[in-house]
Amino acid sequence: MRLDERQRAYWRRNLRLTAWLLGLWFFVSFVVSFFAREVEHILFLGMPLGFYMGAQGAPLTYLLIIWWYARRMNALDRDYGVEDAEDED
Repeated sequence: MRLDERQRAYWRRNLRLTAWLLGLWFFVSFVVSFFAREVEHILFLGMPLGFYMGAQGAPLTYLLIIWWYARRMNALDRDYGVEDAEDED
């Protein structure tokens, strides 16, 4: 199956968005966790910052990543005319 230029542009933007969000996920999951001991002395809401990022910050960031991806993909689908048809019940 050969893709036309519009389809290639759609997939390029989709892959770029996915790569950026996966990079953010990697940073939050591994880089921040790697330095948790170094920021242990910093308190945030009465807890060490490393603990807070693992227990509260990372899951909240994951939810924001999912929300942002869904929002941007809906806009991208509209821009390229590939949105899902609404159910007509």
